[in-house]
Amino acid sequence: MLNKELSHFAENNKSGAQISDYLYSTYTDKKEPDVDLSRGLQLDELTVVTTTKTLDTSMSSTTLMGQITGIQPATFTIMSPIPELGVDTHHVDELRLVLNHINDWGLDTFRIEDLSGQRPLTVITYHINDWGLDTFRIEDLSGQRPLTVITYRIFQERSLLRTYGIEPHTLISYLLTLEDHYQSVPYHNKAHGADVCQSMHVLLNASALDGVFTELEIMSAIFASAVHDVDHPGVTNQFLINTKSDLALMYNDESVLENHHLAVAFKLLQADERNIFSHLTAKQIKTLRKMVIDMVLATDMSKHMQLLADLKTMVESKKVTGNNIIMLESYDDRIQVLQNMIHCADLSNPTKPLDIYIKWTDRIMEEFWRQGDKERDLGLEVSPMCDKRVASVEKHQVGFIEFIVHPLWETWADLVYPDASAILETLEQNRDWYQARLSPPSSSSTGTNLSNSSPPLSASTIKTTAILSSNNEDALQSVSSQSSLLNTVSVDTVISTSVNTVSTGDQLIPTSAPVLSSTSSSISRTASSTTASSGSAGEFQMTVTPATS
Repeated sequence: MLNKELSHFAENNKSGAQISDYLYSTYTDKKEPDVDLSRGLQLDELTVVTTTKTLDTSMSSTTLMGQITGIQPATFTIMSPIPELGVDTHHVDELRLVLNHINDWGLDTFRIEDLSGQRPLTVITYHINDWGLDTFRIEDLSGQRPLTVITYRIFQERSLLRTYGIEPHTLISYLLTLEDHYQSVPYHNKAHGADVCQSMHVLLNASALDGVFTELEIMSAIFASAVHDVDHPGVTNQFLINTKSDLALMYNDESVLENHHLAVAFKLLQADERNIFSHLTAKQIKTLRKMVIDMVLATDMSKHMQLLADLKTMVESKKVTGNNIIMLESYDDRIQVLQNMIHCADLSNPTKPLDIYIKWTDRIMEEFWRQGDKERDLGLEVSPMCDKRVASVEKHQVGFIEFIVHPLWETWADLVYPDASAILETLEQNRDWYQARLSPPSSSSTGTNLSNSSPPLSASTIKTTAILSSNNEDALQSVSSQSSLLNTVSVDTVISTSVNTVSTGDQLIPTSAPVLSSTSSSISRTASSTTASSGSAGEFQMTVTPATS
């Protein structure tokens, strides 16, 4: 079914075909092997194969196959005092405030990463439970330690240290070492690990899942999300297979990176000073390890269609209690929900506030394009969506949401109804926003002089985002090349605007702007009302109203 839909999507132009190829090759587990069954090679094919075999495609020529690659020395000693938020920083107050939204969707892990290195850090932690938490602020304040700050706060929030006898020093030692093993790549880095971990934490708070999972299952889920991309090299499984890397050879081309993430995560636990599960019973450790393995392997995007099919089956046959709590009686049912939950968390960027979503999009595209450059240098075929010369970011995001993200989140929202309804609304509004940039309405229908060839939007090119109201009315996006949306939109404000006519200094783009939403009461989903402007032609008025709980 997906293949048929993608065929129509690919018919228009070259970029559509590239996006279709990417979605099919990445999110489906192809049963038919891509092998050559012919008797031999033509002369020109033989030349190509001989050439590529001589290229240096190894990840590390000095690594022994029997060893787990990427392990580094620890940076934390058991004698070190433990700071309040797990890391030394001069921004404790601000970071504590942000982390107060740890239960909120869209936590800005980038902000946490920046904050936790030097004192506003304390303030930001107050938002650790919020949907829409400003992860970018956490990145700013944490001195590149967002994963340690967020995961440590979640363990505290859920009383996991007390429940399982985890020493704070041991947890900090493990988290800092884990964070050091995330590579400095554009997307699959420690900020992404922190973002997925906090997203998983929020999803576990769904009222439909209240009391469903045991504390051991919850700790397994938080741990799995924190480690799920450790030591990611910034290239895909298929790239590692095509270049005959040691990792692909070690794991026989099956979920190469996911197996590696698990191996590194569990290897780091072997040191006594980092073994956070030392007080668990043998049975608990066996159960936790199995669940973590099952969840991290589910982050292999080629498993997407099977996960979605299983989730749809569960929704159709789900049983609930009188309080609308889902009944999950077997291990298979329970792990299936957790697998889909971590998959949702891993594919949650398009459901976050628009400014955060755009920044993640910039990062993943940069990582794709770096891989494409490597493939070109190696004489390999450039993977779909990795060729920056023909890529359409807007069309890719529309297709990505339409065919992959929305079906998944729509089904998840059905499972935990009504908990994820606001998240689904934000996703749809973000899709409409990208669609409007791809195919802006004609000037006759909007009364504005619109350009059909505006450059792709990035987080650094947004001047303001206008949200007219919470009932999905159209809004106007004002785009400038100088200032950032980060200066305009925050989790604590909703924005209203009135526009009299076109501002000659900016490009006005009609679209449905996403309304910042939250699963907690700390963020209001009600935007202030639109008022008529009485200003002169070209006037653009902005009103910022603090959200009420």
